[in-house]
Amino acid sequence: MSSEERNAERQHGRDYHDPPPAPLLDMGELKQWSFYRASIAEFIATFLFLFFAVSTVVNYKEPNYTDQCSRVGYLGIACAYGGMIFVLVYCTSGISGGHLNPAVTFAMLVARKMSLIRAAAYMVAQCLGATLGVLFVFCFMYADEQQNSDGVVNVVSRNYSKGAGLGIEFVGTFVLVYTVFSATDPKRNARDSHVPVLAPLPIGFAVFVVHLATIPITGTGINPARSLATNLIYRGTAEVMDDLVRSSLTSSIHVNSYYPFAFQRNINMWRVVIDNPSHIKILNETTVTFDSQPCTHCNSVASHNLA
Repeated sequence: MSSEERNAERQHGRDYHDPPPAPLLDMGELKQWSFYRASIAEFIATFLFLFFAVSTVVNYKEPNYTDQCSRVGYLGIACAYGGMIFVLVYCTSGISGGHLNPAVTFAMLVARKMSLIRAAAYMVAQCLGATLGVLFVFCFMYADEQQNSDGVVNVVSRNYSKGAGLGIEFVGTFVLVYTVFSATDPKRNARDSHVPVLAPLPIGFAVFVVHLATIPITGTGINPARSLATNLIYRGTAEVMDDLVRSSLTSSIHVNSYYPFAFQRNINMWRVVIDNPSHIKILNETTVTFDSQPCTHCNSVASHNLA
């Protein structure tokens, strides 16, 4: 391929192939500093996320008519969670991918986007960071344990059945992981250069919307690290949130089944690349041979994207 053809390909054609699956066990990662740096980034980010988000919940006050400025309400809590996710994913996406959630990490593992060793390190770092963040809140803002635990731990509301709570957690986690997959899809990143920059925005907004819908039902347990940390620190047990965590992880598996089936072909943009003047190859393991003719729009035989 000549230099002119390569320049034309860079301008008009883009590769929309998914990266190869990550190896399940990659022991070589343990020798790389980037592996430990990413784990530390997940730990720090999850710590900051839980510290500020749970602080907002602890300081939450019920609405009253005498002190209108003393409350944040469900809207403020949802903004705190969604806003912190937006900021921290933006800050850490270039280091670790900005997961901050074992459910997201588990989904990436099932999708073969990361190795088992890296996924395990991320989950441990996330749970430790979340526990430390909640512990700081408990120590610095401790007043009345029962009062502060209301709304902090994940429990199904008395007005809803356990099945309804598990169902809403399944749907909430599905929305979050589905948004993460969509915002970080390599095909979209290759097609639209602004997508990687804006990826934290829809993820944060998804967290915001899910919290608005599920706070009155379960306290929103779409993040297993958050559920584990708050139950351990405020109640000394993880028994209450076992079913919620299983629901979240199961939802992550279902997203892996649904997203490629529903959107892989729709998002896929075929790329036409000139190999030589006599034929054009359409990537996606299909080759079509015909005489090369100039494009009627740009009078060029360079590569073009076919929708």
